[in-house]
Amino acid sequence: MKLFFWKRKGAGGVQKKKSKIREWVDAVIFAVVVATLLRTFIFEAFMIPSGSMERTLLINDYLFVSKISYGPRIPMTPLAWPFTNHTLPFTKRTKAFSTAIQWPYMRLPGFSHISRNDVIVFNYPCGDTVLYSKFGNDEDYYPQKRNLHPDSLKKFYGDPFYRPVDKRETWIKRCVGISGDTILIADGKLYVNGKPGFIPPNSLSGYQVKTRSGKPFGDKEEHALSLDPGHGMGMDSSTCSTYLTYNLTLDNVKTIRKWGDTINPDKKLRVRNSIFPADPDKYPWSEDVFGPVYVPKKGATVQLDTCVLPFYRRVIETYENNKLVVKGDKIFINGQETTSYTFKMNYYWMMGDNRHESIDSRFWGFLPEDHLIGKAWIIWFSYHKDYKERYIRWNRFFSLIK
Repeated sequence: MKLFFWKRKGAGGVQKKKSKIREWVDAVIFAVVVATLLRTFIFEAFMIPSGSMERTLLINDYLFVSKISYGPRIPMTPLAWPFTNHTLPFTKRTKAFSTAIQWPYMRLPGFSHISRNDVIVFNYPCGDTVLYSKFGNDEDYYPQKRNLHPDSLKKFYGDPFYRPVDKRETWIKRCVGISGDTILIADGKLYVNGKPGFIPPNSLSGYQVKTRSGKPFGDKEEHALSLDPGHGMGMDSSTCSTYLTYNLTLDNVKTIRKWGDTINPDKKLRVRNSIFPADPDKYPWSEDVFGPVYVPKKGATVQLDTCVLPFYRRVIETYENNKLVVKGDKIFINGQETTSYTFKMNYYWMMGDNRHESIDSRFWGFLPEDHLIGKAWIIWFSYHKDYKERYIRWNRFFSLIK
């Protein structure tokens, strides 16, 4: 039985032989369609570009991201070039998509639900409005809006531009809080619902180190600790003595103490106006002193006032598409005065394993469920590159991500 009944036939019903070019074109089209379906519904490749997840994940780790773990998200911007995100390759500003058709958020059933401590790939929530940088990289609009006068913003960057949810930058972090959780960071330690949070075994945190020699670690010590070259320096105001700063794992800390060197946590206590919810007068928080904050859950209702509103304003206005106006102490949503709000989606709290070198929910807030791409699954390739050397990390091949 011949299934290729749609193929054109010549005179006398004889099937016309395709040219070599036509065969190649058909093969390429078939390959693109299959690869696009796999990328959309089964798994997608992803490369680690920064050190925010070290040392669980290293720069230049190549991963597969499972779409079926939480269920594949139906494309929200279907008109786009295959295998691209938001910009065409070899261009700086040419969009790789069209917003002529926009579909609502839908997700097919998956094999599991998001759990605390899953490593997740997602679209960056604050990447909806972007500025073109003269230096070649896109800039987040919201921090620049807070820091620059509108005239300076326009002069330096021009007009901002919008990206739909599924065409925003792709990031990776660990989910430390799920919908309905309460997050607190006290003295650099994470607490979830009042209990100590999970500490990934290979996570990094900043420490102040005073070596017995008074000098930085040499190549031998850096190799023993698996440190990348480089360190910072600071001064102890109480003793006027200098110290070195390193990002270290808990195993590193134990080793350094065995060497007889002095080591203490390098706490990030300075109040920063970039820390969520970007209101340091009401909430003078830092990376290591933060919260408590309730993570929104679908169907849950929170009481609203002008003190609570900074946490949930972006959720209400941007992620859930409501019109919100504040008049004095009164809050109006879609024209109606209200003192409460019921969430329409689930949200999550994301943090990098490299706690002092990660821009995460401590800076930009909650991750909406419609921004989820998939679960980081397995490392299929990895290589090291710095100013000293390059080599393939064979020991990381086919490592499951935990």
